Amino acid sequence: MHYQDALAEEIRNSAARLLAEDVGPGDITAQLIPDRRWATARVITREACVLCGVAWVDELFRRLDARVVLRWAAADGDRLAADQAFLTIEGPARSLLTGERAALNLLQTLSGTATRTRHYVDLLEGTGVRLLDTRKTLPGLRLAQKYAVTCGGGHNHRIGLYDAFLIKENHIAACGGIAAAVKEARGIVRDLPVEVEVETFAELDQALAAGADVIMLDNFGLDELREAVRRTAGRATLEASGNVDDSTLRAIAETGVDCISSGALTKDVKAVDLSMRIAEEDA
Repeated sequence: MHYQDALAEEIRNSAARLLAEDVGPGDITAQLIPDRRWATARVITREACVLCGVAWVDELFRRLDARVVLRWAAADGDRLAADQAFLTIEGPARSLLTGERAALNLLQTLSGTATRTRHYVDLLEGTGVRLLDTRKTLPGLRLAQKYAVTCGGGHNHRIGLYDAFLIKENHIAACGGIAAAVKEARGIVRDLPVEVEVETFAELDQALAAGADVIMLDNFGLDELREAVRRTAGRATLEASGNVDDSTLRAIAETGVDCISSGALTKDVKAVDLSMRIAEEDA
């Protein structure tokens, strides 16, 4: 399935799951409010962030109550300042309150992913190095978090196990070596990229000789990364992985590698602090 089609399907399925998880057979507390009561609410971010999750929230409220109207003052990928109101929601008060937590949970998580990614991308500014995500995503949120990474200015490594080869140490051992693993991969699907993870210069040389498209340099030190760049001399794309954080990211980029991957973008995500407040009510 094409990525955009898969993402659209995931948005629909995710909204349905979120409502089933939180609302279940019905919101009993919302029944305290008369069904005829109309309300307007604003969603505010309590901290600077990068917004992500608009389509999910639109779909969630569409499923919950077609009478709800959402007016966005920002789009996915936009930077928001602390205390900025970016969404106004109008409709039956019951529906606004019923959808509040499911919507905020999704927005907080995806905006957190986009915000962390943008922070790393800003640290890389001027280096020309691409920031990549990994498959270390929150369960059930793979495509959503991958999308959030792109909203933050990062790039998707691979979506799953089906769209690129990534040959790691256990694959190498099971296949009988790097050369054999790469050859086998080429025989399975010829038009997909083949990446090999290496931990030593000897393995790097073997991956280059085997014709790997991408070579992941796992936990190489800065001097080792520079030597790997020299040895490779443009024959393969070099990806640095491991020990990536705020203090090391820029230095790793300046060794000359082509890209840096970080699982922290998705697995260590910190939710953005968002709040929804009823602004006015009409009986």
